[in-house]
Amino acid sequence: MVNDDIDAKFKEAFEKASNMESKLPPDVMLRLYAYYKQAVKGDQFSVHTDTKGLRNAFKFNAWIQLKGMNPNEAKKEYIKLVNSIIEQND
Repeated sequence: MVNDDIDAKFKEAFEKASNMESKLPPDVMLRLYAYYKQAVKGDQFSVHTDTKGLRNAFKFNAWIQLKGMNPNEAKKEYIKLVNSIIEQND
């Protein structure tokens, strides 16, 4: 995949996932969140990231587990996860 192609597919997958958000279980939402953050921010974990509250701590933990993953690889995994969710619901 060329970078422009990955970016377009990533944006499309994000839009699809946003429309399904209320229907997804928490573990899937965490994986989507982690792949998204890694794709957009990479390993730029901020010391100012809000980890207060259990939900934010889980989100941060899911993201930090992807440390070292290339942002384009995170985009591919995000796209793959969204497509697998769509296939399961068809």
